[in-house]
Amino acid sequence: MSDPSPAENLLGTYLRDRRTRLDPKAFGFPAGRRRTPGLRREELAQRANISPTWYAWLEQGRGGAPSADVLDRLARALMLTDVEREHLFLLSHRRPPQAHYHKNEGVTPRLQRVLDALNPSPAVIRTAMWDIIAWNRASTVALMDYGSLPPEQRNMLRFIFLDPRARAAQYDWDSVARMSLAAFRLDSARAGAAADLELMVDDLCQRSPEFKAMWRDNDSPAGHADGIKHVKHPVLGQIAFEYSAFAVDGRTDLILAVYNPTTPEEADRIAGLMAPSDDMPAHI
Repeated sequence: MSDPSPAENLLGTYLRDRRTRLDPKAFGFPAGRRRTPGLRREELAQRANISPTWYAWLEQGRGGAPSADVLDRLARALMLTDVEREHLFLLSHRRPPQAHYHKNEGVTPRLQRVLDALNPSPAVIRTAMWDIIAWNRASTVALMDYGSLPPEQRNMLRFIFLDPRARAAQYDWDSVARMSLAAFRLDSARAGAAADLELMVDDLCQRSPEFKAMWRDNDSPAGHADGIKHVKHPVLGQIAFEYSAFAVDGRTDLILAVYNPTTPEEADRIAGLMAPSDDMPAHI
């Protein structure tokens, strides 16, 4: 029986294409003289900890349907992004992979440059657990000086429910808290962060009776990705932002949140606070 044609074997074609893009030297394999670029089949099989024969069959379209665990190992061995990993599962299983949550310590320089380019509009990047892992200068002066906080305290949900400054900054704290909690439910569920979610919810339920009541309230309003946010700023007074949230391309566990001033005058006032000599932190 002849091997399936490339059109019939999309999984094998995709595996072969990604394998040939990898540099053997980057993974400790001898470069030497190779007939084709990239890793050899047996080298990739070694990285994925699967049988070289079975991997060869997968590329040839006669290895059977690999399990989710094998696809995950292949995705790691091939250094796939989240988007590429999802494509791998769609080719093999005709459905996306189960969501899995990444714990993040920071962002790439490229993403930080995106944030900086948005000044004087405050912008932050948050995880599915609403940890703030990157921000621009405008967010420091108009929202919160995240850099002054220990990393474990840079969490928007904890700030909303546990910090009195959050109440002071909001015109309708109850509505903001409920909308934020609803959006948090969606973000954490989509990212598959069940284990981390349980720990955080247990802690907040113990520390905030209002969080506990809202969390158990099945009538919480649905989250939203845009809207107008009104803030009481300690220096600027009342200020309004057009709020928008976007998924970061290739990282479904990260959200870019942008607070765009509603008028040029408000943008100018924020820009005035961004002068290097101004060290006064502001808070949402």
